[in-house]
Amino acid sequence: MDASRTRVPYRLCAPLLVCCLVLLGGCTGGSGSPARTEDTASAQAAPTTAGDDLQSEYQRVVKDVLPSVVQIRTGNALGSGVVYDGKGHIVTNAHVIGRDRAFEVTTANSEQPLTARLVSSYPEQDLAVIRLDKVPRGLKAAAFGDSAKVEVGQIVLAMGSPLGLASSVTQGIVSATGRTVSEGGDGGTGATIGNMVQTSAAINPGNSGGALVNLGSQVIGIPTLAAVDPELGGGAAPGIGFAIPASLVKTIADQIIRTGHVTESGRAALEISARTVVNDSYQPAGVAVVDVKSGGAADRAGLRAGDIITGLGDTRITTVTSLAEALAGDKPRQRTTVTFLRDGHRKTVDVTLGEQ
Repeated sequence: MDASRTRVPYRLCAPLLVCCLVLLGGCTGGSGSPARTEDTASAQAAPTTAGDDLQSEYQRVVKDVLPSVVQIRTGNALGSGVVYDGKGHIVTNAHVIGRDRAFEVTTANSEQPLTARLVSSYPEQDLAVIRLDKVPRGLKAAAFGDSAKVEVGQIVLAMGSPLGLASSVTQGIVSATGRTVSEGGDGGTGATIGNMVQTSAAINPGNSGGALVNLGSQVIGIPTLAAVDPELGGGAAPGIGFAIPASLVKTIADQIIRTGHVTESGRAALEISARTVVNDSYQPAGVAVVDVKSGGAADRAGLRAGDIITGLGDTRITTVTSLAEALAGDKPRQRTTVTFLRDGHRKTVDVTLGEQ
C-alpha cells in the first residue's frame, strides 16, 4: 500500500466538501434579510460548535482513562499495560513481558518507576497479568466495555507508550470486528487470536498492551498487532491495527487473578501436534498429523498420525496457521467435520472439538 496515495484524495476532497456546505448555506440565505443572515451565520458556526463538542469528548475520555494506562519496562523491551483492579493487577500482552518475571512500571501520575512481578502469562492468547509490589495511592482501575456492543464506525482512542513516548494518544475508528489474526513468531507469541477489533488508530511498537477506548471511557480492547505491508519492506501498514477484545481480556485476566493460571481457555482444539506439508510444486497443501492426544478430539474421531488434514468444516486447510485460524472461530464441544487424506484417499469424519 502506498501511503501517499491514500492521503491525496482526502486532502483534495476535504476542501471541496467545505465549499459545498458553504454554497448550500448561501443558497438558503436568498435576499440577505436579517433573519436569513442570522440563519447563514448559525449554519456556518455549527461545524465549529460540533468540532468543539467532539474535542471536549476526546479530552474527557483522555482525562478519565489515561491514568489507568501504564508503561512497562522489562530487561530489554518496553510496552504498555492497563490497570485492571485496585489491588495493583495490570493486564498486558504476553509478548510485552516475554520471559521476564520482574518489571518496572510507570503510571501516568508517578515520578519514579514502581516494581511489579508476574502473576501469570498466557501466550496462547497473548495476554498476561502482572501485579505491583506496592499499590500507590490513587491508583485507578480502567472500566472494561462489552465487546458485543462494539460497532464498525465507532470513534476510538488508542493509549499507550509508542516508541517509549509515555501517555500518548492516537485517534481512529473501529474499522472491522471479528477478525482472526495470527502473530508472527519473531517478536510475538505465534498466537492465533479470534474476534479481534480492527482499528484505524495508529498502533506502533510500545502501544502493545495499552488501551483501545470508546467515547464512553471504556476499554474495548488491548492493542496488540499492526498489519505489515510487504511492499513497504515489511513495515507497518498505515491505519490497520488489531486489538484483543475486552471480553476475552476479562475472561483470561479473571482466571489468572483468581487461580494463578488459565483454567478454561474457551478455545477449540483438535488436540493434535501437526506440521504443514507441501505438494510437488512446493506449495502448502495441508496439515500432517504428527501425534494424536490419547482420548482427545482427534483420537475419538479416528484420526491418526500420518493423516493429512485438508479441510475443517467448510474451510480449506493448507497450513498449520490456517488450521489455527479456522479453529479460532469454533468453540469447545462444537461438532464439525474434518476432511483428510489417508494413504492417498480422501476421507471425511465428524469430530467433537476439544479445548486448548
